[in-house]
Amino acid sequence: MLELTGITAGYDRRAPVVRDVSLHVGRGEAVGLLGPSGCGKSTLAKVAALLHRPDAGTMTLDGTLVRGWRHRAPQKRRTAVGVVFQQPRLSADPRLSLRELIAQPLRATGRRREVPERVAELAPLVGLSEELLGRRPHAVSDGQLQRACLARALVLRPGLLICDEMTAMLDASTTAALVAVVEAYRAESGAALLAVGHDRVLLERWCDRTVRWGEQAVERVPVG
Repeated sequence: MLELTGITAGYDRRAPVVRDVSLHVGRGEAVGLLGPSGCGKSTLAKVAALLHRPDAGTMTLDGTLVRGWRHRAPQKRRTAVGVVFQQPRLSADPRLSLRELIAQPLRATGRRREVPERVAELAPLVGLSEELLGRRPHAVSDGQLQRACLARALVLRPGLLICDEMTAMLDASTTAALVAVVEAYRAESGAALLAVGHDRVLLERWCDRTVRWGEQAVERVPVG
């Protein structure tokens, strides 16, 4: 499903954040990427989500070599990946209601007619009431906003979901609820998951296997 090989990436070619890292996520597999804050795992997640072009290395998604990132990636490929970031307030337009936030990807891909049905389907799954859907980000909690961000990531039915520290700012009950939503979606769709974080216990309970961040590469660590 996802194959990252020899990835080097960062924001300054003279000092890359990620150096020669490889990672594999099989079709329908849940992989946890475990590492301390600042090690570069979020940058790798952005590469996998087609949001950041690497300086070196290759990426294969669903059997096809990726040649373009961000707006250069074909729409079909971009919409095959859903991503949820750690800080929902940095990834949500403060001008939009939660309903509009969830609907963003559908509108951006010319599927406006699907908005009412998909929002109505996803909102109760992530725990958002009709009243909350009408609020803007400043009027909801971090947990409520992250619920909307997860719904946004799922609205196009991606084959790969990337959760980059999705639950780091959430309490235990909200964390459990959102993990359950992800697992229900995966069970229904067969989607693969890359869960990035520094909570070893959570990742090992959540994922099929856990991968630990190393100095020069990513090495596999069996769960259990």
